[in-house]
Amino acid sequence: MNNYRQFIETVASEAGTLLRERFHNRHIVHYKGEINLVTEADQLSEALIMERIRNAFPGHDILTEESPETANGSDFRWIVDPLDGTTNYAHGYPVFCVSIALEVEGVICLGAVYNPLAEELFTAEKGEGAFLNGLRLAVSRTANLKEGLLATGFPYDIREDRNNNMNYFKAMAMNAQAIRRAGSAALDLAYVAAGRFDGLWELKLMPWDTAAGWLLVSEAGGVVTDLCGGPYGLFSPHILASNGLIHEEMVGIITKTDPLDAQ
Repeated sequence: MNNYRQFIETVASEAGTLLRERFHNRHIVHYKGEINLVTEADQLSEALIMERIRNAFPGHDILTEESPETANGSDFRWIVDPLDGTTNYAHGYPVFCVSIALEVEGVICLGAVYNPLAEELFTAEKGEGAFLNGLRLAVSRTANLKEGLLATGFPYDIREDRNNNMNYFKAMAMNAQAIRRAGSAALDLAYVAAGRFDGLWELKLMPWDTAAGWLLVSEAGGVVTDLCGGPYGLFSPHILASNGLIHEEMVGIITKTDPLDAQ
């Protein structure tokens, strides 16, 4: 995996540099939904990453946010979010990242999340651990939810669907030390792996939001499940990740909260 690891690190850093260089520019914004947007930076970053993958590994599959899936029937699939935190980026709010993962025969084997403004490269390899700029990561040791700092986010259909996380946010806020909603699920997961957050939950995410972060948390010693504590999969709609020590408490709060009580 060494060659693949070097490749994913290089490409994530290259795409992140592109985003950093354009961060303060005026952006061209298009709307995919009422509050779901895409910028020219998303498209440029994605084009760069896809070009690098196709040149290096022309037969590999690619699943990415802004383009149709490239499905060649390969055992290798790259899962790409070229700019996670687009709304932040478009508004000049400095929280965003590039996320790239490599899936081999259905298993996420490599992941990279790059925060270009902080120049922090989070990487993980299955069975080999998680790292930040080459230094090994470990999840936090916070053992009680009341002392925990959590992260979450809200889905794009928050105005249309009552299953919009407002209910879970209220319940968690009454039990945790604090909650942050920064706007980049991939970066939030990397921060769980780094011990900066003790836990995270979020609804209605896509594979490119979670693939790399899922591996990061797992390889840093954390736990990743669905909201109710069951097995998590790449296409699971909801995610709960933690340091493991507060996981059961978080699951307990989720399962005791009415899923339709979003008022």
